[in-house]
Amino acid sequence: MEILLLILKFLFYVITCLVAFYFLLPFVLFIFYLLSGGSKKKNALDRYKKVDDLEYDFAAIITVHQDTRFIAPFVDSFIKQIHKKFKVYVVADDCDISDLTFNDERIVLLSPPVALHSKIKSIHFAISNFKNEPDALIIFDSDNLVHPSYLFNLNRYFQKGFRVVQTHMLSKNTDNTYARLDSIGHIYYTFYERLVKMQLGMSSAILGLGIAIDYELYKEINYKKTVGGFDKKLQSQLARKVNQIAFAEDAIVYDEKVEGAEVLQKQRTRWIYSYFGHLKESWLLTKSGLKSLNLGRILLGASMLRPPMILLIMAVFVLVLLSFFINPNLIYLWIIIISVFVFNFIITIATQSRQKGMMHSIKHLPLLIISQLKSLFKIKKAKQNFLKTEHKRIIFIDDLLKNEQS
Repeated sequence: MEILLLILKFLFYVITCLVAFYFLLPFVLFIFYLLSGGSKKKNALDRYKKVDDLEYDFAAIITVHQDTRFIAPFVDSFIKQIHKKFKVYVVADDCDISDLTFNDERIVLLSPPVALHSKIKSIHFAISNFKNEPDALIIFDSDNLVHPSYLFNLNRYFQKGFRVVQTHMLSKNTDNTYARLDSIGHIYYTFYERLVKMQLGMSSAILGLGIAIDYELYKEINYKKTVGGFDKKLQSQLARKVNQIAFAEDAIVYDEKVEGAEVLQKQRTRWIYSYFGHLKESWLLTKSGLKSLNLGRILLGASMLRPPMILLIMAVFVLVLLSFFINPNLIYLWIIIISVFVFNFIITIATQSRQKGMMHSIKHLPLLIISQLKSLFKIKKAKQNFLKTEHKRIIFIDDLLKNEQS
């Protein structure tokens, strides 16, 4: 019995250290970011040497499933690009495209003969229909828009020798409480998982949208499963193949944020299910970093292994409760850790928000926590179906930019 208690006590301290690590890591990264001169707002790209002056040819792939409403706005935003060397491949999966026509030969509209119901399959269908082999491909979601300078700025990163570049996602809509809450979380993680790591010369985390990949490199990616967790599978393999995944802060893509509690719950349920479904890929990346002593890979793998925030919050409550019986002094330590985390979170949102209303929405964060709690009870539903996020906001890039400037 005594041995069992010692083992349980040991596990308690191990879990305490792991949870504390995840809550304190952003603050530590912020300190190193300041020490590296990141607060001076210089573009991290300027520190890298140019390897060529090529005008890269990009293939943009937009995957659309059962909803064609957003195709025209997306195509319009691409036609207005400063950088002209590109083709857009629109994969309209299980869609009626009889009313869609585009006069620009750079826009290729594809309709799979059999419904694919998979983002990965849609990407592969686009690749199999490429008119020519591009230098790099970029993957988008159906509701995305791109800034007119998007490709121009992205091209500069490939000229500096990067083979994988995550571009900067901003919110297409911020006039709703839930949309701003969704945006707040993204601002926080974009800063620590992408911008800070780019500044420190480490690999940035990728998203499922706005990710640009050297075409020859993408050919090396293997998918054992074709449904769910697309970005996690991609990140785990890419981070092991390149020295650094870049983050292009000045290449902006816009994405629609959720506008209701039910949709937010559905999105979080899908994310939590994806986390547990891809722990193997997360560990493979972490192990690769440990073997090569590559700090960037280690931290990226650790980020993939990090449990969803709602689980970390729940873990803190349990650990504090257990501390009363095991080591009451730890309670004071947790007060310090949580205080540092909250202070750091507020400072990050205050300094990194590019769009209006974010700071005012912090007071509504309990709504986000409640939604995440509810999402835990719907994990089985995520296993049974894809839990697609519905999009509503149809807006063209010109109108979006006018609204941002006003």
